[in-house]
Amino acid sequence: MELAQAPRVRARTVFFGGGTPNTYAPDVIERLVAQLRARFDVPEGAEITVEANPDAALCEGFEIYREAGVNRLSFGVQSFVESELALLGRRHSPDDAGEAVRRARRASFENISLDLIFGVPGQTPASWSRTLQSALALEPPHVSTYGLTVEAGTPFGAWREREPEVFASDSLEADLYALAIETLESAGYEHYEVSNFARPGFRCAHNANYWANGDYLGVGVGAASYLGGVRSTHTRDLETYVESALSGREIPGESERLEGAARVGEAAMLALRTLEGVDIASFAERYGVDVLAFYEPVLTEMSSRGMLEVETSRVHLTRRGRFLANDVCAAFVNFG
Repeated sequence: MELAQAPRVRARTVFFGGGTPNTYAPDVIERLVAQLRARFDVPEGAEITVEANPDAALCEGFEIYREAGVNRLSFGVQSFVESELALLGRRHSPDDAGEAVRRARRASFENISLDLIFGVPGQTPASWSRTLQSALALEPPHVSTYGLTVEAGTPFGAWREREPEVFASDSLEADLYALAIETLESAGYEHYEVSNFARPGFRCAHNANYWANGDYLGVGVGAASYLGGVRSTHTRDLETYVESALSGREIPGESERLEGAARVGEAAMLALRTLEGVDIASFAERYGVDVLAFYEPVLTEMSSRGMLEVETSRVHLTRRGRFLANDVCAAFVNFG
């Protein structure tokens, strides 16, 4: 933060991401939280999240986190099926995940989230249901469900090229997503964003800022920021990042200023991911754009296909639209 000369913005929330922050000793996290509070004027009681792998050896010292001001834990559980965890390369067991949640509660954490993945090779509706029910048994106030993303140039990418039939079809992924929605909504969770479900009062405030197209500052290797309409990303090369920071040079990376239709389209895309969708009056006030007039061709097409609900005060995804959210959002991003 100091060597890289991170700007001294005022923060409302803090998120330790990347999936594995609890690889660090708890006292390191404690010192980092203190430094963040001092540099970015983080208010008392602000949502401070630490992502964590639920490996038994790493789930120690949650009491230290809590004393430091961390008040939300997000566990990368992914699955409660042993074979699926092995295939995903995870080191924890289903029992480890349950124990991680219990340790968090003993350390006075109430705000706990579980990340789950569907579309894993070999996964069936039955095994996915088992994961969902196991998650519900732990009574987390927040659950995120993500379809497996396969990136080119990764072992999974190479595997899919060799054996595409092993991976979930679009129809199976849709069935698994529908099962997640039905299961979690029936259990009292609000489907407040395409991939996220929460009990009342437990929406993720940090992520809500992303969906509202708010400013955010990313600190660290590979970190992304969005400040004053400029989107930037630090280099993902750790050695280059460290050398630049130690020498006082600007951290290498990429940046672009979003203007005009690109800025408006991204804002619409982010808002559409949420339950509330695009608030027409607020959007016009912030961006000077009449959504109904500017996006009329897109709104007509998407509503005729049953993917958007267009009301006088807002535009939001239908249930069908949630399943094709990427296509709907792309139409707004690419328009104009």
